[in-house]
Amino acid sequence: MNAPNTPYRPLLTDAARPSTFTVRATDETGTARDTPIAGEHPLTLYVDKHELVTLMTLGAAPEALAIGYLRNQRLVPAIDDIVSVQVDWECNACAITTRHGLADLEEKTARRTKTTGCGQGTVFGDLMDEIDSVRLPDGAQLTQSALYDLLDRVRVHETIYKQAGAVHGCALASNEGDRSRILMFVEDVGRHNAVDAIAGQMWLDRIEGGDKIFYTTGRLTSEMVIKAAQMGIPFLVSRSGLTQMGHEIAQKVGITMIGRATNRRYLLFTGAQRFRVE
Repeated sequence: MNAPNTPYRPLLTDAARPSTFTVRATDETGTARDTPIAGEHPLTLYVDKHELVTLMTLGAAPEALAIGYLRNQRLVPAIDDIVSVQVDWECNACAITTRHGLADLEEKTARRTKTTGCGQGTVFGDLMDEIDSVRLPDGAQLTQSALYDLLDRVRVHETIYKQAGAVHGCALASNEGDRSRILMFVEDVGRHNAVDAIAGQMWLDRIEGGDKIFYTTGRLTSEMVIKAAQMGIPFLVSRSGLTQMGHEIAQKVGITMIGRATNRRYLLFTGAQRFRVE
């Protein structure tokens, strides 16, 4: 039960799984050594006892992942519509209870577009048609100094990737003039899972996206741009490249999209009006 005068939160389990597991491997010299590898687990989402989808996930933030998935697929309009999220790894299931049920669920899930996301990337319904309704803050600005500060912080951030590889990482960062701080950093076996987990945690913590930067290690596809736009984030940064459709959607919604960003190198693809070089 929520305490008085605190933001509503659904009833949640705390079922994070270990992110890495140790196995024996033999190196090029024939020496056997213990080696960390990334976890990967199937997690089937059940909404009001109806099976929705199975996600392959690291399992580090399953409750936030489930909430963010419902948010980014536009299946629930607000966090207040979710009563509980209960994860049980013994049966690899996540039971989600909503307050009023999901309207038009069969219609929304009837048409799935397979995306380029690693693993189980899909987009339900007519999200592409809804992108016209996205409104990003007009006055948001990103400085080159803040971008460099974020890239420096990402470079030294302790990650599962440095230990075991095989994962994508996403970060939600602040945008503070000439500085930036990492507010959340999530890794998963698919970049779409990582962005969904951040979207879910933003809902839980009532964090708005208009004054934030979203960073990903993965490529900037149409799915990534759509999700960033739905989260209200005007700045999308990746150390990787982008796709044609990702570029087109970023132009359409006015997102400032920066790719190939490492150290002091980057390519500014869209939204130059929001970016300032000192």
